[in-house]
Amino acid sequence: MPIAVDIDVMLARRKMSVGELADRVGITPANLAVLKNGRAKAVRFTTLTALCEVLDCQPGDLLRWEPEATTDE
Repeated sequence: MPIAVDIDVMLARRKMSVGELADRVGITPANLAVLKNGRAKAVRFTTLTALCEVLDCQPGDLLRWEPEATTDE
């Protein structure tokens, strides 16, 4: 997937656990794990806003674009 999720990086910087972040954001740890591991197909702006508020960061600190590798045939 060309969008990489860096929630782990921000959790480490803030010395916060996944469970604490999930509680403070108001989502289940399972849903946070889906987002954190890059398996989410979408993220609500309200969730992204809450993540940024709790982690005191910008959306670009959590999400980044990585071009997909192309195969030459």
